[in-house]
Amino acid sequence: MKLKYILPIAFIALFFSCSTDDDNDTSTINEVEGLELIQTISNGNETIELYNEKGLFETGYNRISLRLKDNTTDSYIEDATLSWMPMMQMPTMQHSCPKSTISKALGKDTVYEGFIIYQMTNEDSSGWSLTINYNIDDTDYSVTETISVWQYENQNTASFIGSDDSRYILALVEPKDPSIAVNEMKVGLFKMQDIMTFPVVEDYTIALDPRMPGMGNHSSPNNTDLTFNNADNFYYGDLSLTMTGYWKLNLKLMNANGEVLKGEDVTEENEASSLYLELEF
Repeated sequence: MKLKYILPIAFIALFFSCSTDDDNDTSTINEVEGLELIQTISNGNETIELYNEKGLFETGYNRISLRLKDNTTDSYIEDATLSWMPMMQMPTMQHSCPKSTISKALGKDTVYEGFIIYQMTNEDSSGWSLTINYNIDDTDYSVTETISVWQYENQNTASFIGSDDSRYILALVEPKDPSIAVNEMKVGLFKMQDIMTFPVVEDYTIALDPRMPGMGNHSSPNNTDLTFNNADNFYYGDLSLTMTGYWKLNLKLMNANGEVLKGEDVTEENEASSLYLELEF
């Protein structure tokens, strides 16, 4: 009679022991949870995986996570150095775009991250390639692959020539999920040094005047101009959104001396600035 009670207890103890071991197995942690795979790029013994929140590249600011897989061992490489070079091929020329360095993601063992700002694309998403250079154990590797970059539905980036004859690229980073509130607005500002180099522009000011063209072009209270943040090299300001719908974020770019390089005030006679970004929610 006792045996039939002892066996179930033994099985229960074994089950909980296995469950506890599984819970403590850090190898099962998914370091790209919440991200979608955009594309894989194979280079013989290694495969590079590219991820972001949407699973695709779009014009504007793209935050990208990367993993480098050793195809021989089927494991991810934790100690690599990576860099990249996106290129847009046009009929008569080619050019790159603003991009960050690639660094190890905070708190991750196998994930690296950075951003790329695609300022344009073709209607069918073609035209771009991505070269990824990486170093493993003091050996350099490089791989280039074509990528698809889709046109974002609103204007989240602007490429323009300022009154100083310099070409600038401005890109909206935040808010990604705007709400009826005072939202933190974050943008990146870059100057084209040459077709391959786009350094960050520091210590300018970006005046902000959000309007709703479909609602009498009304504005909103409590907005602040965007100023440069040395901690991460982006510009920050307050964006007040008082209702849902389409907003045109009218902007004026001013250099460190207060000289207007691009954009105009919104008045009764002038409904919009020539420099603007768009939001719709």
